[in-house]
Amino acid sequence: MMPNMDPRALKRMMDSMGMKNTEIPADRVTISSADKDIVIEGASVTLIEMQGTKTFSISGGSVSEVDKARPEISEEDVKMVMEKTGADGEQARKALEESNGSIADAILRLS
Repeated sequence: MMPNMDPRALKRMMDSMGMKNTEIPADRVTISSADKDIVIEGASVTLIEMQGTKTFSISGGSVSEVDKARPEISEEDVKMVMEKTGADGEQARKALEESNGSIADAILRLS
């Protein structure tokens, strides 16, 4: 906010310029890109509309990054591939990583 400015005067000025602020209730914001997701928990989101353009302002919260290049492989998936193919844990995990976490593809690779 601008220092030494009355909030009502600021609102009138924004209204005269055609600016509109809307608070958006959000628990989580996810920004996806080709190689990773950025997850913001407990974020405060404001939509600012001005001259036909919408701008989102995200602030606060805790930030974590999820790398899409390496899929999450659970132990249950590894065990399933081991049971179906007779491979050891290391081979099963490697096959799952090479098949981007697809159990069916991993089984086919090892069969």
